[in-house]
Amino acid sequence: MRLPTGMRDFAPAAAASRRRIAETLLGVFERWGFARVITPAFEYEDVLALGLGDAARAAAIRFVEPSSGQVVALRPDITPQIARLIATRFREETGAVRLCYEGTVVRLERAARGQRELIQAGVEMAGVAGPHGDAEMIALGVAALQAAGLGVPTIDLGHLGLAREILDAVDLPDGAREGARLAIGKRDQAGLEEILRAARGPKVATAYALLLPQLSGPPSILADARKRAPTAGIKRALGELQAIVDAVADRAVEARVHVDLGEVRGFDYYTGVRVQGFVHGAPQAVLAGGRYDDLLGRYGRPSPAVGFAIDVEAAAAALDARSGADASAGHGNGHGGVLVVGPAAAAQRVAAAQRALGKRAVAELCGLTGAALDAYAARWGFTEIIHAEAGAGKTPPPAGRSTPQKRKQ
Repeated sequence: MRLPTGMRDFAPAAAASRRRIAETLLGVFERWGFARVITPAFEYEDVLALGLGDAARAAAIRFVEPSSGQVVALRPDITPQIARLIATRFREETGAVRLCYEGTVVRLERAARGQRELIQAGVEMAGVAGPHGDAEMIALGVAALQAAGLGVPTIDLGHLGLAREILDAVDLPDGAREGARLAIGKRDQAGLEEILRAARGPKVATAYALLLPQLSGPPSILADARKRAPTAGIKRALGELQAIVDAVADRAVEARVHVDLGEVRGFDYYTGVRVQGFVHGAPQAVLAGGRYDDLLGRYGRPSPAVGFAIDVEAAAAALDARSGADASAGHGNGHGGVLVVGPAAAAQRVAAAQRALGKRAVAELCGLTGAALDAYAARWGFTEIIHAEAGAGKTPPPAGRSTPQKRKQ
């Protein structure tokens, strides 16, 4: 019995680790003033597509809704759903709207000839423009990653407005602009040079565009990049990014900040800063987001907006790599607990009393004994075995000790 390509089950230990990460992240989001919402797993395709970039639209899995005959799509991204929610439920809100969420997205991966299901936890903030709103989200993302146990992250900052300004300045023929963007994203210097031979803009703009694949490093590169910028629009975009870097520094955010001016992913979606978070143990970004000031307008409520999502599965893999342990091994949920053996009625009373004390507890009802009982307790994460005697559990028993042991009750 096979699962569809890209789909997977999570055994109890793996499921518990991911739930702990998600709940930890949501707890941080809520402490920072974000209200939790839940959105549906699929929507009408035309509504969802309003808020998706070209790449996300291509990754959406579509099917026909039997009851209406309309095309619906599994969400490849939750942000457009939050935008729709803000534009409808919070249309009259005059202040900032801060919402957080957790859920799965499904994306079609054509290169892999299948799909992939991701668990995400994220935040979206509408109504706040400027560098302080961006710095707020970066600081929140760092705090959330650290709360999840992922240590001090590297925050990679790009600016999609910068790429647009540069491509506008070089003035490429129709069809060549997308090729230039792809070459920049791939750090393909030779390919970019070939495409830019057709540029009709000033030579100084073309020369600057050729620098994009190389403009990556510490925030100090921004000053030189701004001095050499050939147009006012390029200078403005670099100034915005510098203001965000300064605002993050003013907040003393505990993260390594890296600038990548050649980052052009999300070109058709993000309008300003593009943020990615990297941690030890994960080869890809565990946090991704940025500013998308045009998105809410597509749903009828123009507003500046910024947000990010954390890939819970990538975070769990990073934690596994850091600890050297595989969270999917075994069955237990990692919280320990009490396994109560003995006459069924007595064992159930003792287990109930232990749960009343806040413990994880269960009565063993299959009659396991000896080594089989010990092995079962180990597999399912019970660190204490209590032997209940007939008549036990009439009053709450004393709290158990933290080390694995057996005792009578």
